[in-house]
Amino acid sequence: MLDRFKVPKEDQIRISQDSLRASVTAIFKKMGLESEDAANGADVLVTADLRGIETHGVSNKMADYVRMYTSNEINPRPEWRIVRESPGTAVIDGDRGLGIILGNKAMSLAIEKARSVGVGIVTIYNSAHLGAVGHFSMQAANEGMVGMCGTALGLGILPTYGAVPRLGTNPISIAAPAGDEPPLLFDAATSAVAGNKLRLAARVGADLLPGWVASKDGTPIMENAPVPEPGEYHMLPIGGTREQGSHKGYGFGMMVEILATMLSGVLPNMVDPSAKARHYFAAYDIAAFTDLDNFTSNMDQMLKTLRETKPAPGHDRVLYPGLSEFEDEQERRANGIPLHQEVVEWFDDLTGKLLVPRLVRM
Repeated sequence: MLDRFKVPKEDQIRISQDSLRASVTAIFKKMGLESEDAANGADVLVTADLRGIETHGVSNKMADYVRMYTSNEINPRPEWRIVRESPGTAVIDGDRGLGIILGNKAMSLAIEKARSVGVGIVTIYNSAHLGAVGHFSMQAANEGMVGMCGTALGLGILPTYGAVPRLGTNPISIAAPAGDEPPLLFDAATSAVAGNKLRLAARVGADLLPGWVASKDGTPIMENAPVPEPGEYHMLPIGGTREQGSHKGYGFGMMVEILATMLSGVLPNMVDPSAKARHYFAAYDIAAFTDLDNFTSNMDQMLKTLRETKPAPGHDRVLYPGLSEFEDEQERRANGIPLHQEVVEWFDDLTGKLLVPRLVRM
């Protein structure tokens, strides 16, 4: 994550990951979730924070989830069901369940099918926010598979040349295991900047870069600018402008709609604004394609070659997707997760009201 989005050191409070996990689990249980679901939801959020993906950790999402549960916008105990199934595929009606809870179940089913027939693909509709899609791709990678995950929700992104938002940020991810190298994990929104990063930028007072957002009439803003007021801007696809490749980000966003929405048999938000979130999970059993040891050895050689690439002037090193997140996780497990003091204050207030474990400072 770019430094501009990180919590300034003077505003950081380091929190034990075990403490954060316990508090989040307890809060979810107070929202009506079963113990296993509460623990799985906490794992998704805390893992995001450990890996430095603060856009999808507790800082940005926990308050949203609490609000959605208390307003009955989402179902704490969904009776999700498989509505169509084959040996390698399934479509799930999520019964308004939160995606970070249902995602573990869906990817587990995809992994089970992949072990049987080589590839497993599961889609979900009638759900809610999925969190960091890379979490579920890594779930497959940890089982010796290549994992993919994507999600489609909401309207905030302009199509190239458009003045009306037609897509969500529609993130997509892929994860693959290696041997000695940290695994590859690519997880990115198909918008020029992830929506939750705008919230982080506003919190820490960071400017937005040219080509990230457009004015209300669809004109890309091509200079550094503070985060506009809500309703005063639209977000742009990856590339920002057609000259810089926005048609590619637009196309990637449509790709997620095909995989998550159309394969679920439902309409996207651009056609049906009441449509809830749609998700896509895929697991590719490496052993069905090649020997796992051969695959991980080849991955090691590729990732090591990338990591040892000579850096351009002004840069210390070359990274590959997932490397910096792996390093952040090692550091934060040892030294705590740096949360913004405003987030810690919110937790202190809520845990006091709910009579659940408070966060422990390190």
